[in-house]
Amino acid sequence: MLYPELFKSLEQVRWNMDTDIAWDSFDASQLTDEQALTIKMNAITEWSALPATEMFLRDNRDDSDFSAFMSVWFFEEQKHSLVLMEYLRRFRPDMVPTEEELHNVRFEFDPAPRLETLMLHFCGEIRLNHWYRCAADWHSEPVIKQIYKIISQDEARHGGAYLRYMKKALNATGDNARAAFSKIGVLMASARRTEKPLHPTNLHVNESLFPNDTVQSRLPDPGWLEKWLDHQIKFDGEWEKKVVDRILHNMSLLFERTFVTVQDLNRYRKEANARLAPAAL
Repeated sequence: MLYPELFKSLEQVRWNMDTDIAWDSFDASQLTDEQALTIKMNAITEWSALPATEMFLRDNRDDSDFSAFMSVWFFEEQKHSLVLMEYLRRFRPDMVPTEEELHNVRFEFDPAPRLETLMLHFCGEIRLNHWYRCAADWHSEPVIKQIYKIISQDEARHGGAYLRYMKKALNATGDNARAAFSKIGVLMASARRTEKPLHPTNLHVNESLFPNDTVQSRLPDPGWLEKWLDHQIKFDGEWEKKVVDRILHNMSLLFERTFVTVQDLNRYRKEANARLAPAAL
């Protein structure tokens, strides 16, 4: 069981919203209306950890270890939303999300294969870590710069925890896990070939609600994410390469094989699927 160890390790580095954030360093001259609005959108997006947790608990009923870890993940993700809202409450109260805006991103996700979902969220944590690091560079106001740096570190730790559960699944299911993880890895490391950012909050998850079945589509401004990435924080090819390299590095560790390019990982995916084919027949 991984939960007791993960709980202890995350507890040791947990930050306090009252004492670890330098609220007194706020500089109003360094915060624009445009920037405050992006903080609001990120606060609402982070609130979507609520339906994601409900999905994880529903689809992992036979895995009490992973379900217990959700108590830690859910707490820390909701804390990200809370600290962003606290920032707005203190310094831009007109921008604080309403309860209705928050509740609008709570909707049911369709059931999906557990292994693919685990890998999808692992990649999502890597991407968020880099998005928030880039956002910290974009902002000049010192308090929000610190907040984004702190929550980016949380996302990196969450990715590490998911990787531990992926290793556990790999030991238990072998090529089924290899095929699932490499499939999603190829998809999530190929974001430059897609028209929209590849992150769990930007993927369709409820067929009956289509097209309003992504978290981003249910925000006050459904198109804000692309604008934030492309024109505001300027998450460019150099940053995207860091995401891809981190995914490939972790897949190399997980599968004990070196992947330099997405094509390397795709070849590995095909090998795993070829080994599964006879069993399927």
